[in-house]
Amino acid sequence: MAARLIASDNTIKKAAREGQRRLSDGEGLYILFNVKGGSHAWRLDYTLPSGRKTISLGTYPDTGLALARQKAEECRRLVAEGRDPSAARRDEKQAARVAAETKRRQAAGEPPEGSFAAIALDWHARRHAYEVSEGHAERTLIRLKRNVFPYIGHLAIAEVTAPELLRALRLVEERGAVETAHRIKQACGQIFRYGIAQGLCERDPSADLRDALRPVLTRNHAALIEPHDVGALMRAITDYRGHPVVRAALQLAPLLFVRPGELRHAEWAEMDVDAAMWTIPATKMKRTKQQKLTGQAHLVPLPTQAVKILRELHPLTGHQKYVFPSPHAGGKPLSENGVLSALRRMGYAKDELTGHGFRATARTMIEERLGIPGNVIEAQLAHTVKDALGRAYNRTTFLEQRKAMMQRWADYLDSLKAAGTVTHLKAA
Repeated sequence: MAARLIASDNTIKKAAREGQRRLSDGEGLYILFNVKGGSHAWRLDYTLPSGRKTISLGTYPDTGLALARQKAEECRRLVAEGRDPSAARRDEKQAARVAAETKRRQAAGEPPEGSFAAIALDWHARRHAYEVSEGHAERTLIRLKRNVFPYIGHLAIAEVTAPELLRALRLVEERGAVETAHRIKQACGQIFRYGIAQGLCERDPSADLRDALRPVLTRNHAALIEPHDVGALMRAITDYRGHPVVRAALQLAPLLFVRPGELRHAEWAEMDVDAAMWTIPATKMKRTKQQKLTGQAHLVPLPTQAVKILRELHPLTGHQKYVFPSPHAGGKPLSENGVLSALRRMGYAKDELTGHGFRATARTMIEERLGIPGNVIEAQLAHTVKDALGRAYNRTTFLEQRKAMMQRWADYLDSLKAAGTVTHLKAA
């Protein structure tokens, strides 16, 4: 070891008073005077195969002569091992930051940084919540927290394998929730792709599970599609003697065949009875969040039968916000079970008819019995058609054709109710 050139701290103080710019201690260690704001800084020069470098070892007098020599000796040891002291210091600082962040996350009940759960929560907040409805986003988060986070949430997203993800999904599948398992896999795929975009992982392991889960067996909503069955239903609705609000909703459901939630949340402010038109705001429609914000309202032409029902209901509920207010919860719309319970009391089991089934009834019978083109019916159903031709149809609202269709459909239902026999009305 070379001799030390700085005798003591007094030597440093004297050199500073004398206005020296630099004082060397040998083997690359030196002190610079009055670097910034009058402070004195320790430096160490060292040589690696890549070239000569310099590292800061602190300021004087906080770092005295003995401590500066100790730090310099540690740096020389690293250089002897072929390591860069500056890189080692950066690694130590990064490790300290990670440890502090991990401790903070643990105290706050948050998942580890870079883990699947952490990236999933970030994806949900920054991406998913802006794409889908609030209810949809909430259901996605609940599914992840219940079915995925307990099993792979703590793992670094780059370390999650297809078999590990499959084990979590199989637990969902085994309890009979096959469709939910598929929905969770789809959400996980979006999370992995979000991680890839940020450089946190290199691939999406959910893609390897394409054929690993049981297929979803789709079941259409229970609906009536035979004329004599629909005629019996219309007579049963006419004979219904329950609450008048529920009765009116029952009467309008087959006439207008909107989604059950759209019917329940109908507001008087949306109804232009004189113009025979119901305007459903885009925010109430089954659409993406972007479509809810920028999409057009959905128009529902009201046949004369629907206008009559609304006029008779207005004295009862016209002073309230909702056309069909809940009889039991003030200020709220009719509950989801309002129409369903009435159908059950009328003798229709859930495998025979549902509230959503009115749409299937109309979709099938309007085309088959009335001969109306399917694109006009789809426009009234407010279905999103993905092919290019379908998108063109959706942009064309077919409003005049739909007005005529809605009246013909209402008249056809009346004929079935009155006669109880099959009646064919040829297309105009």
